[in-house]
Amino acid sequence: MRSILMAVRGLTTALAIVLLAAACKPSDSPVQPESQAAPAPQAAASAPDEAPAPAWNAFVDDFIEAFLVAHPAWAVVQGRHEFDGQLPDWSQDGIAAEIARLKTLRDQARSFASADLGPEGEYQRDYLLATVDRILFWMDKAEWPYANPAFYFDWQLDSLDPSPYIALDYAPLAERMQAFTRYAENIPRAVAQIRENLRMPMPRTRLEYGIASFGGMATYLRDDVPGVFAGAGDESAQARFSEANAAAADALTELTDWLISNRESATEDYALGADLFRQMLYDTERVDISLADLEAMGREDMRRNQRALGEACAEFAPGESIQACFARMANRKPPGGAVETAREQVEEIRAFLVEQDLVTIPGPEKALVAESPPYARSNSAYINIPGPFEKNQPSVYYISPPDPSWPEEVQQAYIPGESDLLFTSVHEVWPGHFLNFLHANRAEWIFGRLFVTYAFGEGWAHYTEEMMLEAGLRDASAETRIGQISNALLRNARFLSAIGLHTQGMSVAESERLFMEEAYQDEGTARQQAARGTYDPAYLNYNLGKLMIRQLREDWTEGRGGRDAWREFHDTFLSFGGPPIPLVRARMLGGKAGHVDGD
Repeated sequence: MRSILMAVRGLTTALAIVLLAAACKPSDSPVQPESQAAPAPQAAASAPDEAPAPAWNAFVDDFIEAFLVAHPAWAVVQGRHEFDGQLPDWSQDGIAAEIARLKTLRDQARSFASADLGPEGEYQRDYLLATVDRILFWMDKAEWPYANPAFYFDWQLDSLDPSPYIALDYAPLAERMQAFTRYAENIPRAVAQIRENLRMPMPRTRLEYGIASFGGMATYLRDDVPGVFAGAGDESAQARFSEANAAAADALTELTDWLISNRESATEDYALGADLFRQMLYDTERVDISLADLEAMGREDMRRNQRALGEACAEFAPGESIQACFARMANRKPPGGAVETAREQVEEIRAFLVEQDLVTIPGPEKALVAESPPYARSNSAYINIPGPFEKNQPSVYYISPPDPSWPEEVQQAYIPGESDLLFTSVHEVWPGHFLNFLHANRAEWIFGRLFVTYAFGEGWAHYTEEMMLEAGLRDASAETRIGQISNALLRNARFLSAIGLHTQGMSVAESERLFMEEAYQDEGTARQQAARGTYDPAYLNYNLGKLMIRQLREDWTEGRGGRDAWREFHDTFLSFGGPPIPLVRARMLGGKAGHVDGD
């Protein structure tokens, strides 16, 4: 079998453009945000080991504390429990005020000169500016608070998700019930603001996301949450909790019913458009590339994975079609169910990671595995990781059951094959998201512990799937390779669907066919993922981030021992926390883009 490492050495010239343009960003980039011209050239930079100026450190501290106040639900997720129960001001005036506040802070951050900051401070400034631009893109340019219910369940910003009060035991149960009660008392006000914000008619898939998410959350509050807090507190506290929880569930139900009433007027007008999509890439990830080159890069990677699938299937199911081979892997379901099997897999994967010495595991923490709650099943799996201010709290790897409204055969097909699930466990836990955040939560700069970009977080997790196979997980057997390729092709289809749905007039039905016919996904997954592309256009970052990390690894380990330097590379990469990958590349390579070998 042709090695995976050699197969990816021929990354397209387009990737070289991404890395060069982003690591050495010109001030006149066509997609650089307005009012963000590059700072004037300075006389000389400080020595590389010189600490940033005290004034800059004070500015960052003030930025973080003010951000926590403006985004209290996000603050709770980070572990700052003095904000327990609070929700942000999602009124139209509140959103406008936050946009104005962030623009002012962006201008203030840019006033710090590179020569005064030194290399480390300049990197920190660019990281902070990228964070502000990412938030402003979604709140201001894309107008997500008004156009997309998913804005209110954002893993990178504020979210209605009640899990911090339920999944963590940071305080006695009675105290957490009081915090949850305050949160529930704020839900009706937040729901009224959300209803006022959401514009109708709305794209059908976004509307259905809102119905499923708000409706699922109402069901969860009504049916599951009372059992969590049963017996906590005194009679008065229980009565207040019950009243607040019921009112919150009712408000969410009313919002869901209102969304349902708008189904008949729903549209298919979900596309961002080419200009805004390209702006998204720069504002949120500091990537500047033409859409033609971006698509070519994605198609090349999909073809690479399809070739690898053909080779693995010739070994695993000789004489059978690719579809039949893929189905053979998918039909070997996890014994005992996905949740129980995933618990066994995370132990197996961790042991392999240690044996191969691939990356440092910086602490004793482990992740629990559970079924996802009803309001959080828009994707098949995810992990909830405590923020950097939490102490001794568990992370939970959630796996979603199939939608019970689907036909039985679609539900059965949705349950992943055991080898497919193996790489989901790699992605979510070892050495994917969970390990990423173990490192991020220990990052030297506090900002890097708090703000993680999409391509860094998801790109790293996706990168680790292929890296673990290269390292020999389960001896890289044919079935294991098919499981990994299943996940890789899913991300390829996301990449191409994001571009197609938002810049090329691709329909949701065409995206579904792409997932099924070119990525060999089941019908339930295809439905879910095609819909997700309309309300999460940045989900191409799984694949884009992986490709940028692979290229950085090749360039950085060249001359440092190649495979023998993987552990050092991984530890160094993760030490940054979660900035845009082009900023990491510039720091690790001394501002040089490095050589890309196209073949």
